Order: sequence, then structure tokens, then C-alpha cells
Amino acid sequence: MLRCDTSTKNSYRRPRKREELLVTNQLIEPQVHTPGELSAKAFADAQESLAGRDLCSIADLSTTEAAAILALAHKVKANPAAFRYALDAKQMVMFFEKASLRTRLTFEVAMNTSGGDAMFVDQTQSPLGERESLADMSRNVERWVQVIVLRTYSHDTITEMAQYATCPVINALSDHEHPCQALADFMTVEERFGGSARGIQFTYVGDGNNVAHSLMLLAAQLGAHCTIGTPKNYAPKAEVVAQARAIANITGSNITLVQDPVAAVAGANVVYTDVCTSMGFEHEATKRAPIFKPYQVNEELMAHAQPDAAFMHCLPAHRNAEVTDAVFDGPNSVVFEQAENRMHVQKALLLLLLGAKLPATPFAHIAAI
Repeated sequence: MLRCDTSTKNSYRRPRKREELLVTNQLIEPQVHTPGELSAKAFADAQESLAGRDLCSIADLSTTEAAAILALAHKVKANPAAFRYALDAKQMVMFFEKASLRTRLTFEVAMNTSGGDAMFVDQTQSPLGERESLADMSRNVERWVQVIVLRTYSHDTITEMAQYATCPVINALSDHEHPCQALADFMTVEERFGGSARGIQFTYVGDGNNVAHSLMLLAAQLGAHCTIGTPKNYAPKAEVVAQARAIANITGSNITLVQDPVAAVAGANVVYTDVCTSMGFEHEATKRAPIFKPYQVNEELMAHAQPDAAFMHCLPAHRNAEVTDAVFDGPNSVVFEQAENRMHVQKALLLLLLGAKLPATPFAHIAAI
């Protein structure tokens, strides 16, 4: 649906919600695309379908759309100058309830180096939903900017703002998911494994948290086999596991949950971990420490993975807690490549959600069908 705007604002189609995607059978597709396989038509279709959309969850994306974001991210990284003015005169606002280094800076750099402007609102001055309702706030903000980026404690804050704002809303982290992180992570995986995540064994050990949710969903979308190793009572949410397995049943990947960390990493191509105590759960740190100690990623645990297995972490890391210095700083660690790729993925995401006109040259390698 098109929104009628004044001349000072852009027109957006109302972002399609997950329920609409399910009804139109566009959420899950039988084929798995990799950036090298994505046809010009498939990319163009994804480009059209993503314009004006929200990204609240990885589950909002079809397999083609996920592959298109990653394909564009690789091209953005390879030829950043080609996109220097692609977001000219576009405005982005960020509302963050949680501390941030990588997320804030990579979004700001992505926007600024594409010709747009990035603004950050101090939550002590304008707390989300306190001075006025999220509905009213959304209806104000959408008239000034073209995209809203949210980093919140509650996922409901993001979905509520997306419900009312007619401009795209991006989840930059919530208690439920971290989709931008997962996209950057699988961009890094594709770089590491010859351009495709299909068929790799991707293992996550630690807390079955928001990052684990997004990784599991995207692994299923891209045809990677995903094993989640967590202590009892710290597994990912059952509904997210069900979502991931529904996708995996179609794409041919496997989603496995185990409690034994050694069994989890056995034969893995990628070993991923996160902090044992996420933001908002600091009061549980003392309780969690002994529970998660057997899940520390150290050289002994990594020895059960493939010899060239990549180590990944979303950062910030608690050195010698969930991961030892030897692994974190070791030759197979790609943690800083992940951090860099946040910028490239988020630039690609902004370009697609804002319907930017893309240069043709970066996609000359994609054969038309």
C-alpha cells in the first residue's frame, strides 16, 4: 500500500509483516541461493520486495532476500566508491536503550559514506514510550527521517514501532534477536568458505540468546547445518527452534540442539560463542559463571572441530571467560572480520530497504535468466 506524502517526504509501501509473507508463500522457498548463484532477476525481485520493508527478525526474510542482502554486502565491500551517493539526502535516526560500540559506529559510517545523514537520540532526553506513546512517537519521526534503527531491551518495542511507522524500522538488537549481527556473521562465513555457507557445519556454544536465535534462523535460510550447544535450561526459545526447523526442512539444512559442548563442536567448520550473561541479565552473572564454565571455547574444545575451523564471537568478549586468549587471538579467529562486515551488511541493508538506485557495474557478474 502506498502512503500519500507531501513533497518533503518520500513515499513508502507499507512494510509487509511476517504474517503477510507466510500467506503469500514468500517467506520460505525451496531453493537456497548463494551470492555467486543469485540471478539478476532473483536479485531484482528481492530488491523490489525489500524496498520500504522493516527488518525485525531474520524470519522476516525469504531465502532469496537473505542472499540478496549478502550479495550486495560483498559488492559494497569490494567497491565502496560505487555507492558513495546512493543514499544522498536520506536521514537515519537511531534510538538505543543499550550501550553500543560496533552497532552505532557501523550504522553511522554506513549511512555517512553512502551520502546520507545519521542521527543518534540520547535516550535520557527522549526515552522510548515514556514521554509519549510509541505510536505517537513513530508518527512524528516518520515525517523527518527515512529509516529508524532501534536497539532495545524488549523486542516488543521494535515490533510496535514497526507497526505504526511507515518508514522502515531496523532491529539493531533486542532481547529476542540480533539480525544485523547474524547477516554480518554469515557474510564472514561466505568469505571464509568460498562464497557459500551451504553445507557447512556451524556450531554455537553458550547461552541460547538473541544472537543464537538469529544465527539459527539464517543458517537454515542459507542451507548451513547448525548445532546449538547450551546448558540445560539455557536453550534457544522453542518457537524459534520450530521456525528454524521449518525453514531447514525445505532448504535441506539441519538444526540440532545438544547439551554436551564436545558433541556440539565435533567436526564443526565454525565455532561461535557469546558472553554467558547478556545485557539485562547482569544480576545472574554469579549464578551463570559455573554453569557455563564447561562451554568455554579453549584450545582443548577447538581440537574437536575441523583443524581449520573458524572461531567467531559477536563481541564484546569477556576474555578468558567464554573464550580464552589463545583462541580469541589465534590464527583461526575471524572476530574482527565479523566486526568490519557489520558496516558492509548494514550499508547493503540500508540501500535495499530505502530503495536506493544501485549502480549496474557491481552486478555484472550475475547472469540474467
